[in-house]
Amino acid sequence: MVARAEPLTPADAGEVLTLQRAAYVIGAQQHHDPMLPPLLQSLAELRAELADPDTVALGVRDAGRLVAAVRLRRLGEGRVALGRLVVAPDRQGEGLGTFLLGAAETAIPGTRSVELFTGEHSAENLRLYGRVGYVETHRTPAGAYHLVHLAKDLGG
Repeated sequence: MVARAEPLTPADAGEVLTLQRAAYVIGAQQHHDPMLPPLLQSLAELRAELADPDTVALGVRDAGRLVAAVRLRRLGEGRVALGRLVVAPDRQGEGLGTFLLGAAETAIPGTRSVELFTGEHSAENLRLYGRVGYVETHRTPAGAYHLVHLAKDLGG
């Protein structure tokens, strides 16, 4: 499969939500936290997020099936928040997350830096982000674990 990132719209919300929940179950298990916000997000909330003009969502499809997705939010002054980078559990380890992360970094013209966070027990995520140049900026408590905040300077 040759990966291609395509824009996602509110019409894709059901597929995105299904993928998001499947992918975040792993994170919930790693952090012993079944109340992760991505698992609790409603379809209406996701539709509204995808309709927000400050949000850009990208996905990768294989034979019509959504197998990876990511969302970006403009923060202003060339800063972008990246969130909900998800890959279908049966497709993890194929490079889809790395591909989509690279596509996301160039999706919004004028982006100078990308910020994101992940749970401290998400070893695969932390390896991926470190491998492609994200640097830890700080940690914040989230119950019994910490969120690791990372950023990448894209220049410009």
